[in-house]
Amino acid sequence: MPSKVPKHIAIILDGNRRYAKKLGMQPWKGHEFGVKKLEELLEWCRELGVKEVTLYSFSTENFKRTKQEKNFLFDIFKNEFNNMKYKGSIFKNRIRVNVIGRLDMFPKDIRKSMKEIMYKTRNHNNFIVNFAMAYGGRQEIVDAFKKIIKETKNLKPSQIDEELITENLYLKSEPDMVIRPGGETRTSNFLTWQSVYSEFVFLDKLWPEFTKKDLIKCIEEFKRRERRFGE
Repeated sequence: MPSKVPKHIAIILDGNRRYAKKLGMQPWKGHEFGVKKLEELLEWCRELGVKEVTLYSFSTENFKRTKQEKNFLFDIFKNEFNNMKYKGSIFKNRIRVNVIGRLDMFPKDIRKSMKEIMYKTRNHNNFIVNFAMAYGGRQEIVDAFKKIIKETKNLKPSQIDEELITENLYLKSEPDMVIRPGGETRTSNFLTWQSVYSEFVFLDKLWPEFTKKDLIKCIEEFKRRERRFGE
């Protein structure tokens, strides 16, 4: 009998700034707590049998935030992706790191660090982590169509189908479950194409407060649901 543990979980990382405010800190300081929680999350997922995680880390809309907050975040991004190149657990556990989105929106040094870790882990196949950065679900579909038109000569309408579109997305796999901490109950332009049959779980806890027990509860909730895929 196949395991009911979701193979692919996507998470909207919501609530970092509100967490910092609760502690009386500057809002953007909450992102440091969010990053620390990520390391724990990946370990929990591997322990529980999850094979792939997609993390909504920074949206295209997030570029509208203040310069101070963006600079703070960009430093975190650059340092974290650089540090991954020397993190023994990534290589010992053969974790493949992908970064998806409109990466050209980031400064050159951050893009470089992203590309380096993707290249170094490209052949790892035990666990996959996808960081959605400069990401938007609608933008992903727009970019997929641009790619199709650019690369396919004399394209006929009859040639356009779901398989062709999927093959040209940033992310070709589909999450079994999408978790959103933070108390909001919307998808916020995340995996618009891929999540049509995903099971959604919304939590009131802020992302830095998320625990292994919360993850287990989400997986137990997933197991209780009957996935009919429209049948």
